[in-house]
Amino acid sequence: MKTAVYSARRYDQTLLLRANAQSGAGHELVFLQDRLDSDTAQLCSGCEAVAAFVNDDLGAPVLERLAAQGIRFVTTRSTGFNHINIQAARRLGITVARVADYSPYSVAEFAVGLLLAVNRKIARASMRTREGNFELDGLMGFDLHGKTVGVIGTGKIGALFARIMAGFGCTVLGSDVHRNPDFEALGGRYVEREALFAASDVISLHCPLTEATRYLVNAQTLAVTKPGCILVNTSRGALVDTEAAIAALKSGQLRGLAIDVYEQEASLFFQDLSSTIITDDVIQRLVSFPNVIVTGHQAFFTEEAIGQIMQTTIDNLSDFATGTSLGERLVA
Repeated sequence: MKTAVYSARRYDQTLLLRANAQSGAGHELVFLQDRLDSDTAQLCSGCEAVAAFVNDDLGAPVLERLAAQGIRFVTTRSTGFNHINIQAARRLGITVARVADYSPYSVAEFAVGLLLAVNRKIARASMRTREGNFELDGLMGFDLHGKTVGVIGTGKIGALFARIMAGFGCTVLGSDVHRNPDFEALGGRYVEREALFAASDVISLHCPLTEATRYLVNAQTLAVTKPGCILVNTSRGALVDTEAAIAALKSGQLRGLAIDVYEQEASLFFQDLSSTIITDDVIQRLVSFPNVIVTGHQAFFTEEAIGQIMQTTIDNLSDFATGTSLGERLVA
C-alpha cells in the first residue's frame, strides 16, 4: 500500500524501511516530517493509507479531508488513540488500527528514572558539577524504601512500575476500573482513588486518557493529596490539570513533579525549538521550578519498543491490504 508516514523522524524512516524489507511486504512509504493537521492533509494525495503519530491531528475535519483524497486506512504508531475521532472515522468508512502492545518495560523503567531524578535532584546536581560546584545544599531527597507509592492504572506498564517499586521496599497501592492479578500477586492493594491520593508519598499515572480520566489530577484531588507527594506522569498530559499542579507546587503540597507528557505538547514536542521564542507560558513556568523535571515524551523511546512499534505498523498495513483480521489492533 502507498502510505504517507506523518511526523516521520530519521529513526522512523530507518526502522520502518527495515521492517518493510524484512517482512517482504513491499509497501510504498512516503515519509513526511510534517505533523498531520488540516493544512498538511493534502500531502498524502495519491496514497491509500496514513501512518500517524501520537500528536498528529486526526479530528473530524482532518479525517474528512483524508477520506476525500481516498484514504481508507489509518494506523497510529502508538497504543493510545485519543488523538483520533473514532466516530468520524467510522462514519467516513476509514479503518483505524493501533499498536496494541510494545515493550512495557520502556515506559515503566523511565517512570522510575524520572522519580529518582526529581527526588534525588540528579539533574540539578549534574549541572552544578559541570560548573565546578560540588556543594550538597539543596540536593537532599528521601529514601523510597518504606514509602507508599500509588499507581493509577495497573495494566501492563503500571504493574511493571509497581513491581519495581515493590523491589525498592515500597508499599504499593493501586486504582483501576479493572483489577490486575499480577499487581495483587506482587503485594499491591487496591483502594479508592481518594484514599490513594491521601496515603501516597509518590503517585505515578499509567492510565489511558478518556473522558472519565481527563484531569483526574486537579485542584480537588490535589487538596486531599498527602503533603509532600511527588507526582509522575508518563501516560497522557491531559490526565493532569497543569495549572492546579503549579499551584500545588507553589504551596508545597507537591514536593516534586516529573512529567514526560504535557497537555499542549502537540505544538512543542518532537521538534527543536531552542532558537525560537516559546509562547506557551505554562510550560515556561513549569521548567522554571527547581523541583520539576519535564522530558519530551521519550519514555517509549528504546530500541526494543521502537522496533516493535514499526513492525506492528507494517503488519497493520499488510493485514488491512490482505483483508486479514487486525484483532486487538483494530480501533474502528
